[in-house]
Amino acid sequence: MRMLMLGGTEFVGRAITEDALARGWDVTVFHRGRHAAPEGVESRHGDRTAEDGLKALRDGEWDAVVDTWSAAPSAVRDTARLLRGRAGRYVYISSRSVYRFPSPPGLGEEADVVDGSPDDGDVDYAAAKRGGELAALDAFGGGALLVRAGLILGPYENIGRLPWWLTRIARGGAVLAPGPRDLGIQYIDVRDLAAWTLDAAERGLNGPYNLVSPPEHTTMEELLRACIRVTGANADLVWTAPETILEAGIQPWTDLPVWLPPGEAHDTMHRSNVTKALEAGLRCRPVQDTVADTWEWLQSIGGQAPQRPDRPTVGLDAGKEAELLRSFPTE
Repeated sequence: MRMLMLGGTEFVGRAITEDALARGWDVTVFHRGRHAAPEGVESRHGDRTAEDGLKALRDGEWDAVVDTWSAAPSAVRDTARLLRGRAGRYVYISSRSVYRFPSPPGLGEEADVVDGSPDDGDVDYAAAKRGGELAALDAFGGGALLVRAGLILGPYENIGRLPWWLTRIARGGAVLAPGPRDLGIQYIDVRDLAAWTLDAAERGLNGPYNLVSPPEHTTMEELLRACIRVTGANADLVWTAPETILEAGIQPWTDLPVWLPPGEAHDTMHRSNVTKALEAGLRCRPVQDTVADTWEWLQSIGGQAPQRPDRPTVGLDAGKEAELLRSFPTE
């Protein structure tokens, strides 16, 4: 397979690129040159937001294009139109955020989506991803595959969610653990996302697929206990009721990454239907493997995870956590 990876130097793009190379594929990576591309690719440089920023892609043919863009949909529109007729299919890494909020548990790809346009400029994340989907569909029609990923974790993470939990637990001591402890969480290991996406591209799948683990894949307690095991930390999980956390002004998802209390937001993010992807071959590795490999990667780069400049820093302030632990009643 000849693959054009739009991006390919960080997190999702890098995982997909490395998987494609491991398969022996011929990979071209189009990126801005801010980070080194994996060895073995052909690099082409350009900035999709700049005038004439796509000139490096005016020649070449590929079996598949993979695009992770999450900003202005017009950039997807322009790229897809330029590549139409020179690429077999267009794989757009979208998001489950395209579904209207709230989504009742168990809904699949037939759920209502937000409004969007391929001609949009700067819009919010959900509208941007929906606009990107429409841009891919407009240019490639039945040759467009829409990968609606859920929460993505694993090595190379540049959002900071799992790295924050690992770093916090590695410090040891009492750790504010958001309950209930058996609360189910859905995520996709970035390498499982990469493997499924490339398999699907090779098989010629099209249309939308929710790509995240089954709802019963793991729980908040299993995730945090895996962090304790892999770090070897002397950490004590202090399980705290959701109501207590919320009343203290602690923000789910940002102050305490991954976690959402029971309710509409949790149902929307962590109780989605992934039957279609499972039937199309999705396999999800155990949470222990995702946590262990992320910790190994984090240690290999000095313990400090990279941070995307367009995303906020996540994680609860250590001083605030200590103060709250002294005053919170626990479960």
